[in-house]
Amino acid sequence: MTRRPLLALTPAAFLGAVLVAGLSACVGGPAGGLGPAPLTPTSRFQLQVEPGLDRIALAVHETGVSATQRAALDGLVSRFLIEGAPVLRVEAPGGNDPISADMAHRIRQAVIDAGVPAPRVQVVGYDAPDPRAPVLAGFETVQAVVPQCGREWNNLTRSAENAGHSNFGCAVTANLAAQIENPRDIVRPRGAQPADAGRRSVVFDAWRGGEQTSATREELVGSQRVSNAVN
Repeated sequence: MTRRPLLALTPAAFLGAVLVAGLSACVGGPAGGLGPAPLTPTSRFQLQVEPGLDRIALAVHETGVSATQRAALDGLVSRFLIEGAPVLRVEAPGGNDPISADMAHRIRQAVIDAGVPAPRVQVVGYDAPDPRAPVLAGFETVQAVVPQCGREWNNLTRSAENAGHSNFGCAVTANLAAQIENPRDIVRPRGAQPADAGRRSVVFDAWRGGEQTSATREELVGSQRVSNAVN
C-alpha cells in the first residue's frame, strides 16, 4: 500500500489557514445586524433627548428668604435662562400653613427680581409629609442622549447584502450629542433673529452715494500682513 506524503506547510501558510478557519467558524449575524434595516445607512443612530429636572429645596424661615437661599435662587435662575425652559415652578408644601405659603410667594418674587418674567413663574402645591416641609423651586430640563457605541459587533465578513455595519454612524451621533450646548435645539430649531435694519440702511446709503461698502482691505508689506485695526 502506497502512502501519500504529508503536505508540508510553512509557518506563514499555517497561520493563514488558522485565520481563515477562525473567520469561517465565526458565529454572528450579518454586518448590518439582525434587527430591522434602517431606511438609510445614516439613520440607524439619530439625535434624541430625554427629560430631566433641575430643582432645589429651600427650608421655610419665618424671616423669609435667607442670603444663602437667595444665592442658590440666583444660580437656579441663571441655569433656567440658559436652558430656555418655558416655566419655572415654585412648589409649596400642602397643609395651608401661612408661613410656608408666604415663603413660597417670597421665593416667587425673588426669582422674578433675578430676571425671570412673571408669566413664566408658577406657584403650585405638592403633597408633603409636613406643612413646614421645604419649598421646591425648579424647572424641567432636556438632556441629549449619548449612545454607547461598540458594545456589540456583528460579523463584518458577512457583507453580501452590502449594508453598513451595526455601529455605523454611532460615533458621529455620540460626538454631536456630547457637544451640543442646548439640547432643546435637537427638538426644534431656534427662531431666526431679526435683521440689523440700521446697519443695512447705512450700507445702502453708501452704495447709493457711490461710496465704498466693503471693509477696508489690509495692506501687504513684503511677505507680512499689516492690520489697520490697531492704532
